[in-house]
Parts: sequence; C-alpha cells; structure tokens
Amino acid sequence: MTEQIVRIAHSLEIHLFYASVVWLAAWLLTSMQRGSATTKYWIWVATSVNFLVPLSVIPDRFWPSRVSWFTPQLGPIARYTIALSATATAVVCVVWSVGAVLMFTRLCLRIHNDRRDAQSAETSFLTHGVPVRFAADRRGPAVNGLLRPFISLPHGIERFLTEPELNAVLLHELRHAKRRDNLIRLLHEVSLCALWFHPFVWITRSRLALYRELSCDESVLQRERGDDLLSALAKLANPEDPLLLQATASSFLSRRLACLTVAQRASAVANTMLTLVFGAVLLAGTVGPIAQAAASYACALTHGRVSR
Repeated sequence: MTEQIVRIAHSLEIHLFYASVVWLAAWLLTSMQRGSATTKYWIWVATSVNFLVPLSVIPDRFWPSRVSWFTPQLGPIARYTIALSATATAVVCVVWSVGAVLMFTRLCLRIHNDRRDAQSAETSFLTHGVPVRFAADRRGPAVNGLLRPFISLPHGIERFLTEPELNAVLLHELRHAKRRDNLIRLLHEVSLCALWFHPFVWITRSRLALYRELSCDESVLQRERGDDLLSALAKLANPEDPLLLQATASSFLSRRLACLTVAQRASAVANTMLTLVFGAVLLAGTVGPIAQAAASYACALTHGRVSR
C-alpha cells in the first residue's frame, strides 16, 4: 500500500510540475499586449484542462517500456511520502479529502442555485435561437444553464439602456451562450475541487473569468457596436444601482472599459505566434509526464520490481 501511494504521489508531482510550467508560459504569453482576447482565453482554457488531465497517473504499464531521454528520479514529495508514517499519511489524505469535499459541496450549491433561478424565470423572446428571460432578482445580464443556456436579464433593464445599448449587451451574452462558457467554467471548477491547494489553479480561475469577458467584448467590437456596449457598461455599473452589473463582470470593469476605448485589432500574425508558442509548450508539458512515467516503469522493469 505504501509503495502504491508513493508511486501515485510521484506521478502527481510530475504532472503538477509540468502543468505549472505550462501555466507560467500561459501567464507570460497572455500578459503581452499583442494578440486577441479570444486567443488568450483559449490559451487559459487549455491551461485549465491541462491541470485536470494527469496523464502521468495512468498506470505505467500502458506506456512504452523504454524512454532513453528521461532519467527517473523521485521528487521531494515522493521522497517525503516514503518517510511519512502511516498516521501522517492518513492525516495528509484526510486534509485533502476535507478540502475536496468542501469545494465540491460549494460547487453543488452553486449549481443548485443556478438551476432554481432558471426555473423561476420565463422565456420572453429568442435571439439567434437562444432564449432570453427576465429574472425577478436584479442581478445583471448573465448566461445561465449548462446544456441549454439562456440569457438572463434583470427586470427594468430597458429603462436604463437604449435599444442599441441593449442589443450590444445581448450580443455579448450571446457569445457566452454560443461558446458554452458555462460548461468550460464548470470544467475548471471540477479541477479546483481536486487541486484546491494549488495557487496556480485559483489564479487560472481569475484569468479565465477576465478573458472570458474581454473575448465577448471583442466579438461586439468586431460588429462595430463597441460604443454602444461601452455606454451600456457605464450605465449598468452606476454606483446608485450596482447590482445591475454581474459581480464577475463588474470586477473587471476598468479593464473592459479600457479595451473598449482603445479598440485595437489584434493581427493574425500575433495570434498565430501566440498559438504556436503556447502549443509547443503545451505539447512538451504533455509529453514530459508521459515520458517520465514510461522511464520510471522501464527502470522498475530493469530492477525486477514489476512484472510485464
């Protein structure tokens, strides 16, 4: 049992190391001024998924038996696990389990509340095939629902916004719905339940939220409705009625307003370079854990510790 725990700890250590390297590359690339917000959003989506899929944890026997360009070594976590007593190992497992259960419970409660809100609203009209509903609460424009997304607007929003401004807001929310951003968000929340102890996973959540909003603003700009959206955001963020703007969108308001004001178009060359560089790092971060797990298995075969 102890040997199996050590092997799992070693595999997870390898996975988190390479996933953290990919995360650093994502942070550096998306911090550059060049490149579209949409490209940067998908970079963070790939970074999030990379944390969730620990390929090195798949049983070693599925990997090739010999990889010459990696030398397996136990990392500090695995070495520390070997030194742990049975009691200490149990304590570590309990602490992780409590955190995972709390995070999962929090996620379930959020999903339950979203489903309850969805049932309380009635469809008023359709826009490009997506239902639009007016909610009784005064939370700002948002997209609810996972498999059947719909746009939720607060009652009375038409008194604050002109028709062009409301249309710009609908275009923004329509982008969220068509892209199934709620499902992508849920996927990251699942990884957060398992990796709640990793600070990079928490920061990824914030970066996903930021570029999720900026990329949808970008789609409105491409339709030359940026001025209307800019005016709508200024009205919805009015301090006299701050609940009209959704909390996650409001927290990035200054960044969104700045991007809408500048309205720079990202070049295809910049987007291609970002994609290629990040793709190369992601590929290395994917192959690395696999190769090191294979090398570990090959070493074990050499020393007769496992059977084919």
